[in-house]
Order: sequence, then C-alpha cells, then structure tokens
Amino acid sequence: MKKLLLETTAPFQGLPELVAYDEGLFEKQGLSIEWVERNTGPARPTDTTITDPSAVDPFASHGKMFEQGKADMYNACEWGNYCRVQDTGAQQGRQVGRRAIVAWAALVVPPGSDVYTPQQLAGKTVGVPYYFGTHYLALLLLEGFIPRHLIRTCQTSNGSRARFDSLLAGEIAATTLTEPYITLAEKTDCRIIAEASFHGTEVISDRVDADTYAAFNRAVKEAVRRINEDKRKYLQYFIDYHGKSDPEIAALSAGDLRTSRLIVQDPAPIPDDELERSYEWVRGWGMLEDTPLATDLVDAEAQRAAHGAAE
Repeated sequence: MKKLLLETTAPFQGLPELVAYDEGLFEKQGLSIEWVERNTGPARPTDTTITDPSAVDPFASHGKMFEQGKADMYNACEWGNYCRVQDTGAQQGRQVGRRAIVAWAALVVPPGSDVYTPQQLAGKTVGVPYYFGTHYLALLLLEGFIPRHLIRTCQTSNGSRARFDSLLAGEIAATTLTEPYITLAEKTDCRIIAEASFHGTEVISDRVDADTYAAFNRAVKEAVRRINEDKRKYLQYFIDYHGKSDPEIAALSAGDLRTSRLIVQDPAPIPDDELERSYEWVRGWGMLEDTPLATDLVDAEAQRAAHGAAE
C-alpha cells in the first residue's frame, strides 16, 4: 500500500475524500490514507483592525502541515491556493487540478439588519477569512454591485461557527458561511444577501507522483458517483462533522439541508482560460504580485499525466 498523508478536511470542501476514506475506496486503489490535523489551538477571533490579507499568513490553516513537510497533499479554494503556491517554501507545492466538490457559500447578515441587497453593504464591514474561499467569493459577489473602494472587509475566523457568532454579536455587518451554518443562519432569521459556488484545487509535493495522484482520483470519482446517487444520505456528514462540538448543528437533520447546495463532480484539470482569468482577477486585488505568469501556479505536466491516468 502507498501511504499518503492528507491534511484534514471538512465536508463542505472535502466530502468526496471523506466518503472515499470511510467506504474503503482508497484502499481499493492501493492507497493508505493518514489524516494530519491542520487546525490546532483556539479559533481565530474577528479582528476589525486587520483589513488587508497581506497582514495574514496564507498558511495559517490550509497548507500549514504541508509546508512543515508533515503532509503530502491538501485541498483548498482555487484562489487561495494560487497565493499559497506562489509563497510555498522547501516543499515546492504545486497545483495539479481541481478537487471534486464545488463548495457552496452565502453572504449573510444578522436578524434586524438594515441590509437587504448587496448594494447596501457599501462601506459596511464584512468579516471574511483571508485566503480562504469565502474571502474571495465575498469580493466576487460584492464587486458586481459596489465599487471596489467601497468594499470593506476584515479578518475573521476560518470556521463558520466562529464567524456566525461574531455576526450575531454585532462585531461585523455581514459574513460568509458554508453548510451547515447557512441552514442554521436561515433557521435563526438571518438573511442571505447572496450565495454562490466556487472551485478548489489540490496541491501536492514531490512525494506524490502522477500514478499515486491518479489512484487518488479514481477513488474520489467513485465517491462522487455514490454521492450523486443519494445526496440526502451524504448530507448527514455535515451534521455529524459539526454536531460533535455544536449542539445547534446536532439538532438539525440532513433533511434540513438543501441538496442543491451539494455539488460534486469528477476531479479535473484547471482549464487554461479559467486559470488565466482567475489569476488576473486575484492579481487585480493586489495579490500574486510575485508571479509573472498564471502557468507558474500549476504543474501542467503532472496535471496532464495524473488526470489522463485516472480515466
């Protein structure tokens, strides 16, 4: 068996991997998976004085164990991974394709808020976890309605529970949430201002060759097939994962969650045109200044070999 060390993942960003692990699909492909915890210590609090991602470590969670040489591979949002790959150290992390889950997130305001449309968030503080998917998604959702100079963000926790608590405490005007906290927010009379889905990518080290990543993808593809056959069954993962430490989530059922917010598809290469557009967009927000070309962010040869072998 080939041993593969993976950073831990939550259902909203890694459900197919969790299903493949629990149902023995990795083992059928000759892989022995070991999870390495990336989140240790207390949740990062909201800090309204931090208003620029340059003040934050992109490896505070995703990629942290990888950069220490303690994990072979991790997945996170595509935009954040562009920045992590730019800043990678001795491990020389590189993207090799999109993960299977297309994550879903919502921009939410608390009960009683005077905000009803994205336009009304102009000049108001939106709490986001810098370098995480919902940070970038918030920018995308807002810039269609508000001039960039009127979009205000600050640093919040990378965990939806902590962001939700910060929102209800009045520390921020709005924040981003993923499931099952979108559902919890709706049940507690919060208001969804906008919601959308976003891609993530896989980052590997030199210890993961194309054949190993192809085997990983074959297992994940089978998990995708099973999830799509019975989404309601696998939505229970969201409840079980968060309900262990959160009584409000434990009180929910899988039937409370919307199947339309669970999107999975076969892992695949990053399309060249989308890579270029995403690179230019992230760069336009003052990031990726040290990367002259979008193609520097992806190992095209490894991506092509691994995904071709996974067919």
